[in-house]
Order: sequence, then structure tokens, then C-alpha cells
Amino acid sequence: MATQPPAGDPVQDAPEVTAAPHAAAGLPAVAHTLRISRQQMGLARTARTLLKVNQKDGFDCPGCAWPEGDKRHVAEFCENGAKAVAEEATLRRVTPAFFAAHPVADLASRSGYWLGQQGRITQPAYLAEGADRYEPVTWDQAFRIIADELTALGSPDEALFYTSGRTSNEAAFLLQLFAREFGTNNLPDCSNMCHESSGSALTETLGVGKGSVSLDDLHRADLIIVAGQNPGTNHPRMLSALEKAKGAGARIISVNPLPEAGLERFKNPQTPQGMLRGTALTDLFLQIRIGGDQALFRLLNKLVIEAGGAVDEDFVRTHTHGYEEFAAAARGATWEETLTATGLERTDIERALRMILASRRTIVCWAMGLTQHKHAVPTIREIVNLLLLRGAVGRPGAGVCPVRGHSNVQGDRTMGIFERPSAAFLDALDKEFGITSPRHHGLDVVRSIQALRDGRAKVFFAMGGNFVSASPDTDVTEAAMRRARLTVHVSTKLNRSHAVTGRRALILPTLGRTDRDVQAGGRQVVTVEDSMGLVHASRGNLPPASPHLLSEPAIIARMARAVLGDASATPWEEFERDYAVIRDRIARVVPGFEDFNARLAAHPGGFALPHAPRDERRFPTSTGKANFTAAPVEYPRVPAGRLLLQTLRSHDQYNTTVYGLDDRYRGIKGGRRVVLVHPDDARAQGLADGAYADLVSEWTDGTERRAPGFRVVHYPTARGCAAAYYPETNVLVPLDATADISNTPASKSVVIRLEQSPAD
Repeated sequence: MATQPPAGDPVQDAPEVTAAPHAAAGLPAVAHTLRISRQQMGLARTARTLLKVNQKDGFDCPGCAWPEGDKRHVAEFCENGAKAVAEEATLRRVTPAFFAAHPVADLASRSGYWLGQQGRITQPAYLAEGADRYEPVTWDQAFRIIADELTALGSPDEALFYTSGRTSNEAAFLLQLFAREFGTNNLPDCSNMCHESSGSALTETLGVGKGSVSLDDLHRADLIIVAGQNPGTNHPRMLSALEKAKGAGARIISVNPLPEAGLERFKNPQTPQGMLRGTALTDLFLQIRIGGDQALFRLLNKLVIEAGGAVDEDFVRTHTHGYEEFAAAARGATWEETLTATGLERTDIERALRMILASRRTIVCWAMGLTQHKHAVPTIREIVNLLLLRGAVGRPGAGVCPVRGHSNVQGDRTMGIFERPSAAFLDALDKEFGITSPRHHGLDVVRSIQALRDGRAKVFFAMGGNFVSASPDTDVTEAAMRRARLTVHVSTKLNRSHAVTGRRALILPTLGRTDRDVQAGGRQVVTVEDSMGLVHASRGNLPPASPHLLSEPAIIARMARAVLGDASATPWEEFERDYAVIRDRIARVVPGFEDFNARLAAHPGGFALPHAPRDERRFPTSTGKANFTAAPVEYPRVPAGRLLLQTLRSHDQYNTTVYGLDDRYRGIKGGRRVVLVHPDDARAQGLADGAYADLVSEWTDGTERRAPGFRVVHYPTARGCAAAYYPETNVLVPLDATADISNTPASKSVVIRLEQSPAD
């Protein structure tokens, strides 16, 4: 039987710290999965639900975007995926009585963990101007409120339409269509905060802003480099793919400031041998200083060029542009600067080089550890340079693999959720619907916050997510949000964004991935795109959490009718009635989705979208070839007595959703306000293990940004580096500290000082 949510916030004042383990998954993961699932769903519902996760006739996990193979295991989910499903399929409910008992001020005083534990929201809720708590509202009233605010704006560009990666392809397509018919490209999304740097780098160099490999490629690789990524927590099913690759003879290099249990050894809970012994994954661990990755890959590229016969000259000659300029820049790399930037030993870099030279099929995987730096885009370009030198793009078992975090963040971008759409996309959209889309660029996440702060944006609409907690510079973001005239959140559960509102606010409860979706046209399916460009269906199997819920496509369609009225010729009612009609229109607008419905029916496991560099070694760039690049090498310079902080997740967390207060893989229990610091760095500042310190970030604007009361944990990080969990540390990330070109918040390289807490 499911348990009741916590009545009060748990105390986190004294987290317990033990030695971190050296293996991931295994029996502890199974036990934790069953415990969380039972608490949220009860035993019978747990079995009925988990056996449908990531199955061809089931629903896509609302967690990460890692792909599934054609042959599925009966338990095709990981520990963190099960937590995500349990949180959504929970039997706990947030009813009007809950809102009556909890003023917004009370909600704002609660932790994100407590808010999320309360359960599914059952009815639309409205916070009137001057009111102190949400009250029930009908759907018609809610859409009238939205329409009144949007139509009263001085310009459509005063509205912002944010999208979370959980949103389906169908809903994302409708939202961008509505926004553009309304008259704006203000379509910020969660990709702006994570893999925007990847898309920027890959579009320029390869012509496609997505990864170029499949799951089969990973299994066939000779060498896999995992840089700036912790798959054991953030993409646990990736460990199974790495295990299979190791079994086929692959070698693995991990590049990270922290040792991570999942990359040391994987105890596969689906095999007896995995449960008992597991598989050692990493052959070479390069414990790099935060932000030193570009320098590392630049030197490796120099060494490849200098190694006789190591460059694939035929590929370079036939398929690339800019080699000479790049090679001249690479030859300027020095050992001295590289060792300073990376903190690595020369012997380890030389060993990595030997592994690269011995590999014909090399894949480089990465995540936020590379994308959230000022020089993130040049860093990823440097990775592409390495693969181009070796001819490792468009070759089976080789290529680029940016590992996406949210289950459909890549699909949302494919559907047109982008503030800077191409002219070709807009032309196709306008032709199909007879509209005139705006051609000027819209606002990304950072620029949206700035617009709210400055009074240039007045209405904020969020399709899922927890914008306030996910965004940088928490105090600035929250103050900006409170300046809005109206904030609207389409949500399944409570989060902090519902407690930090504009003058008026709406919460619109929606169906989740696990919920059965029945419309006037019958039972519906939605689709998603995984991290490797495979599109497949998702079908919920549970009765909806409340009869008052609407699906995401229905919410957008009804909002569009309320706002646009009879002036819109778009068939919004048909779209709500039958999502297949939406897919027919997608097929005529978005390249690669031709015969969408027919292909979906013919391929229950999903179909692959075209990828010119992978499929035919064709590179749709400005030069018509794959582009070498030659940016100056950058790395963070940290003043004496300061540390470089990276924000990260705990193992009991998915993005801003906190499932619990432990981080089993780092030996942390019962609290999240911890900072991981190398023992020598901590001692140099007079901080013993167990001391408490305030984290204070330093930025060029001179503003003090402080996160108080963190327990210092002596931890084997790279020297000069520190790590702590977000969203608690987002307050330290300046809004203006962003990656060049992509404008992604630089959350992985924050200069901080540690000040002993007054109460310590």
C-alpha cells in the first residue's frame, strides 16, 4: 500500500557521510527501486506500471532520453527511471483542500522535495491578484484569463512560451505553431540550459546539431571516451550499453573532475554475474580540472597530427574544410599549458593518445560537464576536430554522442521549439497553415529572464518543467518572475515555480506519460525522440489521476481557440480530437517525418530520423563539408584561495526533481547541503571534514551571491575544484555568466570562496 506524503520538511542539518562506493547498481539499486515504488504506488500498481516502461506497447520513461534496442528486457528501466515513474504514477493527490490549507507563502517556505512528495495535482488552480492562496477554477475560466492577458499585450513579444523536455512531439509542435500564429518566436526551452552548446558546435562543424551514432554503433566501438558525464546517476541505462561494448572488446576513457561509481564498475541487476561481480568499465580515468577539456583535446589533436599515418588523409581531403588553419593552431599546443589547464599527468595523456591511435572506431560521449562553460562550444568543436582527423564520423561504430538529459528535449527542438528557427522551417510552417510567422529571433532562457526583469516580458507560460529552480541566479530569476502580470504552468505535480508567481498565476494540471489518454477520436498515443534520433510511440496505461485533467495537446488547442478566436483557420479542435491529424501535419512540415503515422505503425520500436553525416557522409554546413575549427584555447583561471565549483545532481534526483535526501554513490545520506572539496584544498582554508561553510561566488558585477550552511566533505575531487548539488547552488550562478555563442548558463565553472559558517 502506498504511504502518505511527509507532513513537514525533513531536517537536513547533519547529513551522514561515509566512503563512496566503487560500483553502481546491483542489489542496492533493486531494493531502493522497490522501496520508492511501494511508497508512491503500492505493490500491485508498481508491477502493472513498471512492466510497461519503455516497452513497444507501453510508455516512454519520463526520465532520461537514452534509447532502447529492438529487443527489450522485461524490466527495461533503471533505478532513476523507476523513481520518475513512481513520482508520476503516485497515488498521492493535491486537491483544492490542499491549496486551501497552504497559502502560497507556506508553499514558498517548503523545499522542492516536500512539494514534489505531495502528489498529483487534480484540478486547475488560480491565484488572483492580491490573493494569498490558490483556488479552484474551471478550464473555461482559466483559458479566458490567459486570453485576456495575451490579447491585452502591447506586442506578442511580451509573451514567453517555455517548454520542458517532457513535452511530447505533438504538444511541442502545437505550442510552437500557436506561438508563431500569435506572433512571436519567444520559445525558450530547457535545451537552452543544457545541450544548446552541443547543438551550436555540431551544427557549425557537421551540419546537424544532434549526435551521429546509434546504440549499435556504441556496441561496435573500439574506444569510447566519456567526458563530463556521470551516466551512473544521470543516464543509468547507458551502463548496460557500455557493458556490452566492453564485452565486445571496447576500451573506455572517462574524463571527469570526480570519480564516479557508475564508470568504475557496473553491477547489472539483470544478470547473475552482474549482481555478484559486475563489470569494470573504465580503462583510463583522466581526473581533469574543471574546464580543462578543450586544452586536453587540443593537445591530443596536435599529437595525432604529429604521429605518422594517424590522420585519415583521404577523409580529410574529401570531406572536410579548414584543415590547414586548424592544424597550425593545434601545433601551437604545449605540454606546459595543457598540464596547467588540466591538472593531468603527462603519462596519462600519452596513454590516452595510444588508445586513440589504436582505435579505428571511436565515439566521444559528453553531457553537462562540457556544455555549461564559457568556452563550451569551442570545447565540443575540438572533440569534433579529433574525430575528423581520424575519419570517425559517418563510420559504423564511431561518431559524436551528446547524451541528452530529458526524455524528449531533442524531439521538442526537432518540432520547432527554438527561438532562432531556420527560414526553411518557417517557410514550410507558413505554407502548411497559411500563416505568417515572425522572422525576427525570439528569446532564449537567459534573455527571457532578463526581459522579465526589465519589464519587457509580461506573460510567462510554461509547458512543464520547474523554470524557477532550473534557472541560474535564483534571486534574480525569482524577482524577475514576480514582475510578470501572469504566470501559467502546465504541470503534473507541485514545484517551486508554483510558489514564485506573477501578479496572477494559473496551474493547469495535465496527463502524464503513465496516464491513459482518451479523446473524442478514441485512445491516443504521443511520440518522442530519443538521444540518438529514434522516434517512437508512448501509450499510458493508468487511469488519469483525476477526471479534471487535460492532455498537453488539448490544453494548447483550447488555449489557441480562446486566444486566436475565429481569426485562426488552424483546425485546433481536430488536433485535440485525434493526434494522428497533428502527425499528418508534422509530416508535411518537418523533414524526416514523411508518412509519419504509417511509419509509426510499421515500426513499433521506432524509426530513425535521417542524419546526413552518419548516413551518407554528407555535411550540410555553410561550406558543404565538415568544418575543422581553430578557436584559441581557454580554461578557467582561478585566483589564489578560491575554488572552481561545478553544480551537479545527487543520485536521488532527476533535474530539479528531488526524490530523496541521499546520494548513495557519493556516500551522502540525509542531506543535500554538502560541498565536496579535495582534502588538501579544504585544509588550506582551515576547514575540517564536517565543518560548515558558506559558498560565496565571485563575478565581475561585484554582487555577492551566497549559499549558506554547507557541510564540507573531504572528497577526492580534482585539486582546486569543488562540487555541490543544484538547485540549491543555482543562486551562485550569475545570470550573465554564459557560454559564448550558445548563451547556456556556465553552471559548471563558478568561482567561489568558502567562508566558515557563523553557526559552525
